[in-house]
Amino acid sequence: MRVKPVSAKTILFLCVACFLAGTLFTGQMWTSPSSNHESPVLPTRHNGVLKRKIIEGESGDVMEEVTKTHQAIKSLDKAISTLGMELTASKTSQTSGQGQHLRQHSSNHSIQKAFVVIGINTAFSSRKRRDSIRETWLPKGDKLKQLEKEKGIVVRFMIGHSTTLGSILDKSIDEEDAEHHDFLRLDHIEGYHELSTKTRLFFSTVTSMWDAEFYVKIDDDIHLNLGVLVNTLAKYRSRPRVYIGCMKSGPVLYQKGVKYHEAEYWKPILHRYANEDVSLGTWLLGLEVEMVDERSMCCGTPPGVLFVEADCEWKARSGNMCVASYDWKCSGICKSVERMKDVHKACGEGDGAVWNVEI
Repeated sequence: MRVKPVSAKTILFLCVACFLAGTLFTGQMWTSPSSNHESPVLPTRHNGVLKRKIIEGESGDVMEEVTKTHQAIKSLDKAISTLGMELTASKTSQTSGQGQHLRQHSSNHSIQKAFVVIGINTAFSSRKRRDSIRETWLPKGDKLKQLEKEKGIVVRFMIGHSTTLGSILDKSIDEEDAEHHDFLRLDHIEGYHELSTKTRLFFSTVTSMWDAEFYVKIDDDIHLNLGVLVNTLAKYRSRPRVYIGCMKSGPVLYQKGVKYHEAEYWKPILHRYANEDVSLGTWLLGLEVEMVDERSMCCGTPPGVLFVEADCEWKARSGNMCVASYDWKCSGICKSVERMKDVHKACGEGDGAVWNVEI
């Protein structure tokens, strides 16, 4: 078969037609994304249309995420709202319970009238000292209650708590209190170096429980004549803001121009001492109270005398009974557990004295 040759014009025409057709076809396409996930390379033609399509796709993804986040926030907000309502209900219930407890506490522990409230400072290890006091000058049981009711004389052993609440030390005090009912428990951690704080807490506590004319603090190694104490205090009841005590150590407040530890102060200065009695003196002097140095409150033996009886017996014979007795070298009765009965026998006012006082 013989093929007719194609002319040069026909070949040229076909080439141009193929070129145009290829150009038209490739204008509708774009290159595929590369394997490294780079953004696609867009041809110049229809570039705006393609960008709009991609943006519309991304907007759809973002809106979907926003919707999910919004739903999560709504769920969280609902949970918070529920917890808030539960918390409010719990607080309301707790407040109601506390209010009821406070009302019960107030009714059971309303402020009572008294002539004098006496706090006996004691420690966990001083059970024998407390027993020696109960066997001598402090009435026990019903007589203690009667003394409070008829004479307005309140006496309590004051003590705080151990470092571990509910320990064997606290339980022993609870058992002792259940037997004698003569303790005042303070919101305080017991410790020798915390005596000033304990004393402050004692006064702040008793003033909230008893409306008394006098508040007294002594230690558990002191012999006290309750009747003489009441008669002595009664002499000062008409004086406002009076501080009665026996200043064995001299002044504790220094004025302008007086050197103390090589420093000169320009005004009265309140010092905090490790000794709680001295601290109390400085606090009260800082409140501008009238200080009365009542020597009958410190019948102590002078240096070199072994027994307190030498002092308190001599005063008793002269008609000046002692309010409190102690040994000078001990700032209390030396070996008080063994000697409290002897001191009571020699210097005591008699068991009936406190019942005969007129307040």
